[in-house]
Parts: sequence; structure tokens; C-alpha cells
Amino acid sequence: MNPVNLLPARHRPRTPTGQQQGSAYIVVAVLGVLLVLVVFYVLTVNGVNTRKGQVARAKAETAQARSRAGSLSAYGDFSKVKETRVQSVKQLADGRIDWERLTRGLARVLPDNVWLTSASASASGAPSAPGSTAGAASSTAPASTDPQVQLSGCAPSHAVVAVTLVRLRELPGAKEVTLNEIKRPVAEAGATSGAASAGAGGDSSCGKINGASAAKWDATVTFDAKAGSAVTGVPKSLGGGA
Repeated sequence: MNPVNLLPARHRPRTPTGQQQGSAYIVVAVLGVLLVLVVFYVLTVNGVNTRKGQVARAKAETAQARSRAGSLSAYGDFSKVKETRVQSVKQLADGRIDWERLTRGLARVLPDNVWLTSASASASGAPSAPGSTAGAASSTAPASTDPQVQLSGCAPSHAVVAVTLVRLRELPGAKEVTLNEIKRPVAEAGATSGAASAGAGGDSSCGKINGASAAKWDATVTFDAKAGSAVTGVPKSLGGGA
């Protein structure tokens, strides 16, 4: 006799039939995908929150830096004032004449029995001096912006004046020496050569040297602005630097 199960079908224990193999793996895969998505979402949200925090800190630091910059603006204005003053001092320094070097150089190059009665200099263009004849002598020439020194002095004769002009060319940086005027009393200069110069015939105001009347001369020395001229430094032979 065969046994009969009298329980309803919904209450009977299930027995594997083998018709739905692999369904458990599908469920595990779905759960794994969901877990990955949840982790990705959490990481993304945390990254966004971190970036928001960084942006907030950056804004706070920017506001603090602006506030500090505003408090230091007075120092910035002071720096501009300092720079302006430094530039002004540099311009004044560039326009000054180094009289110490100039006089030392003149003392070295002037011949014996030759002395100066006046000297004027300018760092840009012809110097202006009372009673100067350089402007009249070069009124037709184009104005030069190079440093110039105008010298007036006395010499025993015209030949010594010529030697003086040649030696003035030896001043450091000198590129041109121009004779503006030369005077000597007619009694000395005109006896053998007539009118010795355009200014001859008047008293030279230089007196006499060895019993002969001295000649008064006026010359302009032009220096090269780009070279180490006698008005911008002291040579080593005179106690200066390199």
C-alpha cells in the first residue's frame, strides 16, 4: 500500500526540482551592484562636502587677506613715495659735476706757467657763465647735450696755449676741445705777426710772465656722456676706484 500525503500543497515541504539553478547567484550579484552603487554615492557625497568645506575656507582666507591688504595699503603708498624720492636723488646725482676729479685732472694736464682764471661746467650742454664767449662762438653750431667744461686762463704765449689745448684733450673722457677766444696786448703780439687774434688790441688782464705780456685764452672741453669722463668719476692714478 502506497503512503498518501494529506497536507495541502502550500503546506507541503518543498523539494528541489533542478529547474531554477543559478538564481541565488543572480541575487548575490544584484546585491553586490547595489552595494557598489551605495559606496560610490557615499564617496561622492563626502567628496562634495569636502570641496564645499575647502571653498568656504578659501573664501574666509581671501576675505582675511583683503582685510590685511587694506590695513597695509599705507605702507604701499610709503613705498611709492620712497621710490619717487630715490629716482629724484638719482637724477640729481646724474646731473652733478665731480669738481674734485675735474680739478685734479686739470692740475695734471696744464703746462707750466699756465693757470686758470675761471671755470664752469654743465652735465648736459654748454655751461652758462658770466662774460662767457662760448655761446657767441658756437651760436651757429647745433646745441650739444654732452657734458661740457668752459675754461678761461692765462699762458705765456700763443704756442703755450696751443700746447694747453692739446693737453686738455688728454682729460679722461674728453672728445673735443674748442678754442673760443685768445687775447694778447698788441705791443707784444702785433710787433711780429700783426693782429694775433680776433681779440688782440685789448689788455689780456693776465699780467706778464718773464717780462712778456701773457695771453688770455678761453676754451670749451666737451666730454663723451657714455664714457668715464672727468666729470663723473676719479681715475685710479688720482686715488679713485677701478
